[in-house]
Amino acid sequence: MAATEATPFEKAPGGLRVLLRVQPNSSREGCEGLALLADGRAALKVRVGAPPEGGKANTALIKLLAKAWKLPKSAISIVAGHGQRQKTLLVSGDPAALESGLERWLAGLGEAGRR
Repeated sequence: MAATEATPFEKAPGGLRVLLRVQPNSSREGCEGLALLADGRAALKVRVGAPPEGGKANTALIKLLAKAWKLPKSAISIVAGHGQRQKTLLVSGDPAALESGLERWLAGLGEAGRR
């Protein structure tokens, strides 16, 4: 990724905000790394197999990220972009601890390589 300083994570009261770019109806599920948005912000690219109907893709997204981040699903909520591909999540907990852990997780994504 070209943007070494870009991060999709931002500390917030009560947790950490995460900017996402979600692709529903994907044949593969998983986190793809970072994408730079037109405004220069970094977003985490995530693919889910569920369709964007009746909240199915949002439910699948939270389930996928909770498993990847080893957090309870109840700690993750969508705070913006419910019906859009670009979403903002709030991950509840200690902001500093969450940011540190998720930055390590994100770095590990790059080391695992693309499949």
